[in-house]
Amino acid sequence: MAKYDLKKLLSENTYPGRGIIIGASASGKSALIAYFIMGRSANSRNRVFEAFEGGMRTKAFDESKVVDPSLIIYNPYLSLPGTDIITNGDQTNTIYDRIKAYPGAKSAFSEALATREFEPDAPNFTPRISGIARYDFADKSFDYSLSILKSNGTPDVCNRFTFDYAPAAGTGHFIHTYKCDGNPIPSFEGEPEEVGLPDTAEELAKLVWENLNEDNKVSLYVREVPLCGCEPTALIINKNV
Repeated sequence: MAKYDLKKLLSENTYPGRGIIIGASASGKSALIAYFIMGRSANSRNRVFEAFEGGMRTKAFDESKVVDPSLIIYNPYLSLPGTDIITNGDQTNTIYDRIKAYPGAKSAFSEALATREFEPDAPNFTPRISGIARYDFADKSFDYSLSILKSNGTPDVCNRFTFDYAPAAGTGHFIHTYKCDGNPIPSFEGEPEEVGLPDTAEELAKLVWENLNEDNKVSLYVREVPLCGCEPTALIINKNV
């Protein structure tokens, strides 16, 4: 599969929605994770990312303007020993709880998501997208998986897809909620897009943030995990400051 140009994918799509990127740095010495959110409504745009011990949350930038927090306030990122979980909704906690109950079970990721469905926001039926990175610092290695839970266009059928990857230096996989802007908004189609990745969190953050649509971008989280077991780097960029 030919790699997509991440800059081109982002700059030419006004509304990919929420997106997850996971892969290996250009040197192959680190894992890279990115998650961004976008918004078309005032309610969706009224958010920031905020880190806390062991995770990261979305929160309202202006509490007085919150209309419906049910699908916009959640923990996009949570960590467990040797594991990073990143999603676009409260299924982060579902995955976290399953892995905590069954540590070491690689199937815990898909088993947790088998209990969840796409978002109940007709007519869009926004997909739930999720990612996980599993580290073996003794071997200086990792692997990762991406998932999407999609409607077939009705509220009655949920199709679930999971993609497992072994890392390759300078290569990542990108999945996002929407194919493009629209009304209703068309869901992502096909396999996660294989993209080239830079070497550092700073480079990836710059690449993603500068190429997301200026009107619709809201927040970005980027994490770099050295496979030697050194301290990770985490960056947050919020449009609302």
